[in-house]
Amino acid sequence: MTDTLATWGGWVPAVRDDPFGHFAQARARCPVQRVQLADGHPARVVLGFDAARQALSDPRISKDMLAALQDNSEVVAEGLPGPEFSRHMLNVDPPDHTRLRRLVSRAFVPPRVAALEPAIRAIAEGLLDELAQAGPEGTVDLVEGYAYPLPFQVIGELLGIPEADRADLHAWFGVLLTGWAGDPPAEAVEASDQIVAYLRELAAAKRRSPGDDLVSVLVAASDDGLTTQELLSSLFQLVVAGHDTTASLIGNGVVALLDHPGQLRALLADLGQLPAAIDELVRFTAPVPHATFRVTAPGRFPSPDILDLGRRDGQNLGFGHGIHYCLGAPLARLEAKVAFEALLGRHPGLRLAVGRDALAWSHGDGLVLRGLVSLPVVLGPDRRRG
Repeated sequence: MTDTLATWGGWVPAVRDDPFGHFAQARARCPVQRVQLADGHPARVVLGFDAARQALSDPRISKDMLAALQDNSEVVAEGLPGPEFSRHMLNVDPPDHTRLRRLVSRAFVPPRVAALEPAIRAIAEGLLDELAQAGPEGTVDLVEGYAYPLPFQVIGELLGIPEADRADLHAWFGVLLTGWAGDPPAEAVEASDQIVAYLRELAAAKRRSPGDDLVSVLVAASDDGLTTQELLSSLFQLVVAGHDTTASLIGNGVVALLDHPGQLRALLADLGQLPAAIDELVRFTAPVPHATFRVTAPGRFPSPDILDLGRRDGQNLGFGHGIHYCLGAPLARLEAKVAFEALLGRHPGLRLAVGRDALAWSHGDGLVLRGLVSLPVVLGPDRRRG
């Protein structure tokens, strides 16, 4: 382990937008390094597939943020909305983790996820219909008009969020999840307060009039041992994890494909490759790089810095590993598959509407979340319309 205290995160835009060379240099130095995060907190970064896999499954490494803060209030930045909304399954250890994950997992069993495909496809096609109104040579924002609203509508259906409320909630999360340095700006604090108030009211509304949705399931569980803090924390985590990461996967993935026209041509020739292609895009341009830092160390993935949609080297760590493996991975894969299938099936001539250097990965902090704020593209002719 190196004793050098390097800064990790808070990078200049050039590194933020293309961090992979930076990651490769770090991997070459040492698998575990002492670093200082952008907010000033000391940490250790684990690099490389084998070391990361070991760390992610090591029971001695705790995820209990509240316990850590009680032991040392300076150990980590609390962030927004704060500790009151941090008692969810990503931030606790067993047995609480086991209990909370079991409650939520019923919404993500394979038959229920598979049953969502027709609805996801209808949402994707409807969004593409709206974008197509700009015409084949018009410029549209693929993030604002497709990548973000698609998974947000899906998680809204799963959670039972009234359709009339989704636009405001989506806008608040958009502000909250925009990266910043130092103390959160006033607009992020205001957005956080709006989200907190809304989730409290949503839980109260489901208690008064329960439905066939996940919020109602969790509210019912609060009568049987689920605390209010755990309920609200779980709702917050489910909304974030249920839309933001998938949205960034779609946006990041489109750019990666446009950057590699040979891979895009091969995919267009056989969209049946999409399930494997999605896993490769998760590995190559991860929307959540903080846990894995694109962990494609030599020896695990040959030529890790090359996008290869035909890669058959086994599972990567893009969805995590161990007890905290992403519960929603099957849903994320399905949403991404349908999103790319619909988009590329209808608009195989999709192209950037701006120079490649104009794209900015400023959504999120580059560690916990990495995504595009906007993605201006020209869709080209719609194959479905002849």
